[in-house]
Amino acid sequence: MVNPKRSYDLVVLAAGMGSRFGGIKQVQPVGPHGELIIEYSAYDALRAGFGRLVLVIRKDIEADFRDTIGRRLEQRMDVAYVFQEMDALPGGFAQTNLSGGQVPPRTKPWGTAHATLVAQAAVRGPFAVINADDFYGASAYRTLSAHFAASADYAMVGYPLSQTLSEHGTVSRGLCATDAAGRLRGITEITKIEKTESGARYTDAAGQAQQLTGEEIVSMNFWGFTPAVFPQLEAKFETFLKSRGSDPKAEIYLPTTLSELNQSGEAKIALHRSEDAWFGLTYKEDLASAQGAIKALVAEGKYPAPLWK
Repeated sequence: MVNPKRSYDLVVLAAGMGSRFGGIKQVQPVGPHGELIIEYSAYDALRAGFGRLVLVIRKDIEADFRDTIGRRLEQRMDVAYVFQEMDALPGGFAQTNLSGGQVPPRTKPWGTAHATLVAQAAVRGPFAVINADDFYGASAYRTLSAHFAASADYAMVGYPLSQTLSEHGTVSRGLCATDAAGRLRGITEITKIEKTESGARYTDAAGQAQQLTGEEIVSMNFWGFTPAVFPQLEAKFETFLKSRGSDPKAEIYLPTTLSELNQSGEAKIALHRSEDAWFGLTYKEDLASAQGAIKALVAEGKYPAPLWK
């Protein structure tokens, strides 16, 4: 049961296009009784003290979400919907003004920092932010709940790189650096990381192959914030719009934005390491692996089957 005196919100970013997966990956069943990854996230969060779910989606997938997940979760926790749309811009900005008639109208979401920003109206206090198509494990939610109870700082739960690689293609990850106190110092975005026998590798901007051990801690977009983050995100988004708003493919990412806030001293971010394995749906072929992982966790007694008994 959730303690009513200490209940937190869980913001789920689910407006992504899912282009590499080839469909609306957030509504793909992974559990033995058709459960979705979002359901396992909600189950873990509810047990850790998160009593309210805020789903950040697009209008065009709202019907799918309400039919496949909303009605299930509304029976067990408070659920709110907010929409990440192209015209969800700060005052003084309009999509037509950004293009200047020189680029096609934008069709791609503005990015994870913007997705978090649009949740502002629905969030009531300390809150976590996660991706809809990622499985983070129960310990991450317990860790963040304990952090909220002890600190007003922001927080991130990170994972060893080796746990986050796909067997079916390259991935992008935010490589974390810490200071002497163990706080997050910065995040470096690395793209096209592929798994190797000894760890991982990627190609840097100069075209040189770089090796990674796999033990590096990376951001998988599991964050803990207070509402104080919203004016900070809005200011960063306005700066982004002024400099890159006319680029139809440019996005403002949450890890990069928080790294900038951290380095400028505007935010303090504690870095926690998860005790559980992460898995997600990047490629179609990842679905079978995710289903196998959930089956194993059920067999170990970590989750009931069906999930909502």
